[in-house]
Amino acid sequence: MDHVSLSLWSAPRAQAPVDAVVTLPGSKSITNRALILAALADGPSTITGALRSRDADLMIAALRDLGIGVEEAGDPTTLRVVPGPLRGGDVDCGLAGTVMRFLPPLAAMADGIVRFDGDEQARTRPLGTILEALRGLGAHIEGDALPFTVTGTGSLRGGTVTIDASGSSQFVSGLLLSAAAFEEGVTVHHDGKPVPSMPHIDMTVEMLRQAGISVTTPATGGDADTWRVTPGPVAAVDWAIEPDLSNATPFLAAAAVTGGTVSVPMWPSSTTQPGDAIRGILASMGADVTLADGVLTVRGPEKLRGIDIDLHDEGELTPTVAALAALAEGTSHLRGIAHLRGHETDRLAALADEINKLGGSVTETDDGLTIVPTELHGGQWLSYADHRMATAGAIIGLVVDGVEVDDVGTTAKTLPGFENMWADMLESSTATPKASF
Repeated sequence: MDHVSLSLWSAPRAQAPVDAVVTLPGSKSITNRALILAALADGPSTITGALRSRDADLMIAALRDLGIGVEEAGDPTTLRVVPGPLRGGDVDCGLAGTVMRFLPPLAAMADGIVRFDGDEQARTRPLGTILEALRGLGAHIEGDALPFTVTGTGSLRGGTVTIDASGSSQFVSGLLLSAAAFEEGVTVHHDGKPVPSMPHIDMTVEMLRQAGISVTTPATGGDADTWRVTPGPVAAVDWAIEPDLSNATPFLAAAAVTGGTVSVPMWPSSTTQPGDAIRGILASMGADVTLADGVLTVRGPEKLRGIDIDLHDEGELTPTVAALAALAEGTSHLRGIAHLRGHETDRLAALADEINKLGGSVTETDDGLTIVPTELHGGQWLSYADHRMATAGAIIGLVVDGVEVDDVGTTAKTLPGFENMWADMLESSTATPKASF
């Protein structure tokens, strides 16, 4: 795989079992959905606990360029969103799937031309599905991948569209989020292999309903693989953003691989975030996992067990699980994740290449990875400008000397300051009482 090295970060080796409390910033997925809904609302909204990372800041900048007021209200994580007439502008997607897939439907209702582009790596990410769907709903779009142009006329007809969303659940979510503002709403029918990351669609539907929007899903009496949003006003909501549970997973994995203990406060008792699945995954691999009074605590075992798991709905956890599996006893099979070949990078090939470079034994299958634990050694771990690849290298570096992670700064996509949080977690392992940061 082609990759240009930017910088190397020496992944710190844990000198003792990790013992820390880690407080995580808000969920990227919920933040960017809340921003879209607030932009379409019938009045101002406040978002508290918003994530301020590259992905979220790209969404904020794009909305401002399209005529939406987004201002900090006292601190960077509290945002006041004031809807306004949508106008033409320029959208930098970076590598953010939520920006490149959630904003085109909104841009189709702007009065003017909206130009989309992003990082070089983003130009290979699949977008044709949602862009072609928007054309079928009345939008004027030139291009099928970044860069592309949306020429808005101030409104969008909407209607019924059939798509193959097996490449990404974001194709469905992107259409649903703005659909209440379409003249006819939208009916999205999926025709193809099962949609991955269904919890993310559940998250979208739940947030739409919080904003007073009528949504029919397969689970609520609708047709199989069909979602229907009725046109109507979007209520202004004061959104409170949950911590990002997927960003918690590398820190919880640190407890698992070092035989230590990590606690994460404000863990929701009920959530649509796929990251919540890490609780069951770590328990299956031998860790002790408890959730009490809103605090999730993971205590690592003496030795992790391999796992055979379908991660179709939780694909974003694959890099963390692959790192755990490479350090476990017994072969692991990660299944149902062929769609990860279309993420920030081809995550399956990247994980296989990087673990194998350190002496591992990973083979790609049609829909996943088979990982046979071996004695790993140090070496360079490439991130491919992929935040979750970088954190996977950090996990392995906790127990393998000499792991150097390329471009660890890419973690700012969803978790700014990751390196400092990682260092603080390790420093706290010898602190008394337990450190919190």
